Amino acid sequence: MIPDLTPPDLHPLRVSERPDFEAGDTAIRVVDLFAGCGGLTLGIAQAARAHGFSLEIPLAVDFERIAAEVYRANFPGAKRVDVAPVQSLFDGDPGKGDEPRKAFTLAEARIHKDVGAIDALIGGPPCQGHSNLNNHTRRVDAKNALYLRMVRAAQVLEPRIVLIENVPAVVNDRHDGEGVVTRAEARLNAMGYRVEARIIPIAQLGVAQTRRRHVMIATMPGEQLPGDLFDELEASAVSRDLQWAIGDLTDSPERATTIFDKAPQAKVENLKRMQWLLDRPGVFDLPNELRPECHRGDHSYKSMYGQLRWNEPAQTITSGYGSIGQGRYMHPSRPRALTAHEAARIQGFPDYFDFSACRTRSELSVMIGNAVPPQVGERVFSLLLDFRENSRISRERGYASGV
Repeated sequence: MIPDLTPPDLHPLRVSERPDFEAGDTAIRVVDLFAGCGGLTLGIAQAARAHGFSLEIPLAVDFERIAAEVYRANFPGAKRVDVAPVQSLFDGDPGKGDEPRKAFTLAEARIHKDVGAIDALIGGPPCQGHSNLNNHTRRVDAKNALYLRMVRAAQVLEPRIVLIENVPAVVNDRHDGEGVVTRAEARLNAMGYRVEARIIPIAQLGVAQTRRRHVMIATMPGEQLPGDLFDELEASAVSRDLQWAIGDLTDSPERATTIFDKAPQAKVENLKRMQWLLDRPGVFDLPNELRPECHRGDHSYKSMYGQLRWNEPAQTITSGYGSIGQGRYMHPSRPRALTAHEAARIQGFPDYFDFSACRTRSELSVMIGNAVPPQVGERVFSLLLDFRENSRISRERGYASGV
């Protein structure tokens, strides 16, 4: 992968002033479903601004009130940010993919009229039924069917581009008792989209984290082929480590006045465990005898109570980032777990992103841990917009030369 050579004064995560994403003569119009705090939207906003476009959000939807509050704070120009189940807005039958589009329901007809034409439909449906962190008996989960709500929304809104992200296990037939990915592909293909899905290591997108995500992209004719886009993402991979992401925040908890930067409280036993690791440079995992009894013996939880390394990405950030008993979340050089600020940086959020609507540590941890890294949207849409621009230039040159 290409090493990062970003000058400190151009560091994208250290920017404290929000860009004016709403400025620009031509807009990219985006609907974000299962929006969370807006990670995917932010990435598209960044890509749009870099290409000279503004961002318009006619509709964003999430079931959680706090998520909607954070979203509104960061995208004040959004026309609608609904706190509602997505299936209450897009409640029609998406069909099997081989029949004419079913008629809109009353709710869908209203949304179709209110939203109008859009460039992109994006979303990360809840993945409880697919996650390996859940009981295997819950693989066939009612929430898995929410994946198909993205398809129904595409039938109603007819976007040029559809982007759906989820956990890698969503494609595992053994785990996916409902086959939602296969069904979604069939329906989108029947609508005229070119569809492809791959599992992306987000470290390749410039995120200092080893998280992997399943990403489905569907584009209409005239847009970039999804397969070519995925190939370009892989070819332009960028490597980033923790030093790059959070190196400047090491001492910030000592002067912190908010829960965003304050260090999480650790129990005496965990302080001793962390100090043991700090006293042994080059050792990043606790021996069994220093672990709690429930984490000793033959286990697969080596990362728990482990120390992070400056020269590597972090493991997947979850809502447990503030406790070393939840994973490898010990700071690389301090006897503490990660702060919310550090976790947000590792998730790819710049400093101007406002999480202040989260009033407790618990709300912060869930909001950050459940977020989609903005780089997923930013890298995908940067390439899509590059393709649009190159196509426009080619057409103009062709017309000018009489081709």
